Amino acid sequence: MLTQLAIWVGGGFLASLALNRALPGLGTGRVQDWIKNTGTVGMFGYYILATVLVLLVDYYVGFLMGANMPEWFKSISLLGSTRLPFLAWLLHGIVMFGVAGFIFRALGRSVGTELSRKMFRQMPITASFGILTILIYVIVAVFADIIAPYGQAEVFDRINLLPGGNPDLGGDPSHPLGTDQIGRDLLSRLIFGAQNTVGIAFVTTCLAFFIGASLGFLAATLGGWFDQFLSRIVDMLMAIPQLIFALLLMTIATAWAGSERWLITIYMILIIAVLDSTRVFRLSRAVGMNIVVMDFFEAAKLRGENLSYLVFREILPNAYAPLLAEFGLRFCFVFLTIAALSFLGIGIQPPLADWGTMVKDLSQFINFAAFSPLTAALPLLAAGAIALLTVAVNFVVDWMLHRSSGLKE
Repeated sequence: MLTQLAIWVGGGFLASLALNRALPGLGTGRVQDWIKNTGTVGMFGYYILATVLVLLVDYYVGFLMGANMPEWFKSISLLGSTRLPFLAWLLHGIVMFGVAGFIFRALGRSVGTELSRKMFRQMPITASFGILTILIYVIVAVFADIIAPYGQAEVFDRINLLPGGNPDLGGDPSHPLGTDQIGRDLLSRLIFGAQNTVGIAFVTTCLAFFIGASLGFLAATLGGWFDQFLSRIVDMLMAIPQLIFALLLMTIATAWAGSERWLITIYMILIIAVLDSTRVFRLSRAVGMNIVVMDFFEAAKLRGENLSYLVFREILPNAYAPLLAEFGLRFCFVFLTIAALSFLGIGIQPPLADWGTMVKDLSQFINFAAFSPLTAALPLLAAGAIALLTVAVNFVVDWMLHRSSGLKE
C-alpha cells in the first residue's frame, strides 16, 4: 500500500510539472492565465486533493464491502484489503480542513468591512484556512482558563484513564481524553498547552526580532567597525548548530536555576531569543544594506534626520515584506525548538502544560495502536497541534509575502 501511494504521489508531481510546461500554449486566454497563476505547486495541490477524494471513496467502498470485497477491486484499490483508522482520520481531517477554509473565505467575502472583503476575495483557500486555524489557536490560548474543564495542574485519583469516556473500556465520561500517569486531565492540559507553548513562542519570537532587527538596521546604517564587530559575533554564533547550542546553554541554566522552575522558562526565552536573533540580524542587515544606498535614504541623511528616524521611518517600512515572512518562519522554528527542548525535559517545566512534554509522557501509548487506535492517538494530538499551527502560519506568511512584496517610497 505504501509503495502504491509513493508511486501515486511521485507520479502526480511529475505529471503536474509536465502539464505546467505543456498546457500554457493550449486553451483560451483565461485558461492560460489560470495555468500561469496556478503553477506546478498549485497543480500538485489540486492533484493531492483529488487523490484524497479518491482515497475516501476507496475507503468507504471497501468498508461497506467488508469481507465480501472482490479480487478485482483489491487489484485496483490503493488501500487494498486494509482499512487503517489513522489513515481514515487523516483523510477526513484534510477534507474537513479544506471545507472549513472554503467556508471561512466565503464568509469573509460577504461579512466585514470593504477592505476585509476585498482581502478575502484575493485570498486562496490555504491562506483562509491558515487564518482560521491561527484564530482558533489564539482563542483557545487566551480563554484556556474558561474553556478547559479542569486546571492544568489538577490531579485526580484515577490514573491512566483511557480516552473515549466509556467506563466499560477503562474510561470516564468526565475525562473525554483520559488522564496521564499521575492523574491529570489530558484535555485540559492540551488546551493549556496552547496557552503556554504558543504564548511563550510568540514572546520569544518578538524578543528575537527586536534584538536582531534593531542591531541589523543599525549595522546597515552605521557600517564601519560597528557592522564588522556585530557581523563577526553573529558568524561565530551561527557556526554552532542552534539546537545543540541551546541544549548546552539550557543545561547550564537549569543548574543555575536550582529549584526555581520559573527561572528555567525565563532562561529558555532569553537563550532562544538571542540564538534566533542571529538569523534575523543577517536578514535585517542584508535588506538594510540595499535600502541605505537608495536616493530617498540619502536625501533623509542630507536633511539631517537623526538615527531613529532613519531606522524606523526610512528602513523599517521598506523592509516590511521580507521581515514579515521571516517572522512567520522564525515563529515556527522557535515554536518547534521550545517543543523539542520540552520533549527532552529542559524546556517548559511542570506543572505548566506543554505539548512537547505531553508527546514525551504519552509516547508509551503508541504501543497500543493494534488494540486501541484512540489510545495510541493521544501523543499524536499534541504532535498534531504543533504540526497544524506550523503549517497554518506558513500558509498565511506565504500569502502575505506575495501581497506585500515591493518597496514603499
